[in-house]
Amino acid sequence: MEAFLASLVFVVLAEMGDKTQLLAMAFSCRYRWQTVMWGVLVATAANHLLAAALGNYLTTIVPLHWIKAAAAASFILFGLWTIRGDKLEGEDKRFAFSPFWTVTVAFFIAEMGDKTQLATVALAVEYNSIFSVWCGTTIGMLISNAIGIIVAVVMGRRIPERTIKWAASLIFMGFGVWGLYDTLPARVWSPAVVTAGLLLLATAAFMVQRLSARRGYQSIQEVASCELPGALASDPEMADIVPKASPVEIRRV
Repeated sequence: MEAFLASLVFVVLAEMGDKTQLLAMAFSCRYRWQTVMWGVLVATAANHLLAAALGNYLTTIVPLHWIKAAAAASFILFGLWTIRGDKLEGEDKRFAFSPFWTVTVAFFIAEMGDKTQLATVALAVEYNSIFSVWCGTTIGMLISNAIGIIVAVVMGRRIPERTIKWAASLIFMGFGVWGLYDTLPARVWSPAVVTAGLLLLATAAFMVQRLSARRGYQSIQEVASCELPGALASDPEMADIVPKASPVEIRRV
């Protein structure tokens, strides 16, 4: 149960503002929200099953001590990645299948190498469990994308995204630091090492935040430009992300 709950919470937080959440929101402007959520479910279940299996397999070929240390360090990187944010690069326009398969294939490919997939690998290593981690991360993805569609799109886009990102980032980094503390020998944690590590982490978070602001990564508010799921995007800036469609086409899907 601990593995399931931890996986669910971590993925819900990590997915906020992530590329795959932005992708689901963009698709919700073109297709019915039910179609989008089914596509997200199928793509995530397949992708994260592979990721959880890989994480579990790694524990059999690499000494557990070292792989747990690497997994803990990766959570710190995921925290910095969460601060940075993400953006779409045409993933929602890459395929032209039926609505369900367009969402499923695009989401599966976008998730390859993404933060939440790598977090699934790390969680499977941490808890040495495939099924619990797989279920937790899959349900977490559904919850997070439902929040993105319902709260950001339907309820006027009033969501404290920056606060959520920083909270998620701090949780990830705290989990990573605790994992390193629990894994590495006690002699490593001298006052000088702890002080230098905290200063380095704070500096890295500040630099990533500045880089994110300079490069203009997309926010939930920028993508959530349609008033209801299935409605057309009205923001001119989203013209390249959400292709034009007629009301007849929307009703058909």
